[in-house]
Amino acid sequence: MVKGEIDRKRYRCIALDDQFYATGIIAAYVDKTPDLTLIKATDDAFDALNMIMSGHVDLVFLDIQMPTINGIQFLKRCGNKCRVILTTAYPDYALQGFDLDVVDYLLKPFSYERFQKAVDKFRLLQMASMTQLVENDYLLLKGDAKNKYYQVKFSDIMFIKGLNNYISVYTKDQHIITYMNLKEIINLIPTRLFCRVHRSYIVSFNYIKFIDGNSLLIDEEKIPISESYKATFYSRLKEF
Repeated sequence: MVKGEIDRKRYRCIALDDQFYATGIIAAYVDKTPDLTLIKATDDAFDALNMIMSGHVDLVFLDIQMPTINGIQFLKRCGNKCRVILTTAYPDYALQGFDLDVVDYLLKPFSYERFQKAVDKFRLLQMASMTQLVENDYLLLKGDAKNKYYQVKFSDIMFIKGLNNYISVYTKDQHIITYMNLKEIINLIPTRLFCRVHRSYIVSFNYIKFIDGNSLLIDEEKIPISESYKATFYSRLKEF
């Protein structure tokens, strides 16, 4: 980020709440706030955590009481990867939240004016740091067995191959099949390292052996470069 641009960027937000009406209120408030954009409203903590760990999230509006994971536990797993505003109907967790450096604590129901005060605090913290959030170095992937997950370093991923609603993530040592499509995975990986080159392929710049016209080679895999992605790929390659 260029110094002096921080107050003009659109901050990427997630609303994590198991109540649909609650995420709807957050969505409406974010829509009224010019420098915020809501990239996800979900009750899936794993999905939200993956996006946060990839470095694609600036601010999370986090509910405390959720069925799969307590908001405080979720907050601890986030670490300092993004900033968090707690949204809850329970005042009892305020002290724990502030001990974990949350930006603010919004007690439901809250007005747009109160929401704006919390966002103002977030902006001040962002302006004070004047630095981008550091991307984490791994991705969490759900395996084919129940409750089985893989932690995969971005630096180990050579390429990703898509087939309908599944993807195969190829690393130096293995390949992992998970239920996700390429449009979803592209939002979870650092754009400085990866680029989509075809409707079925995302590649890591680090592992490209050579490029020959409309194809490239990674490991022993010959990967096509489609016309619709070619210009972006070569432009990104020059910057890498």
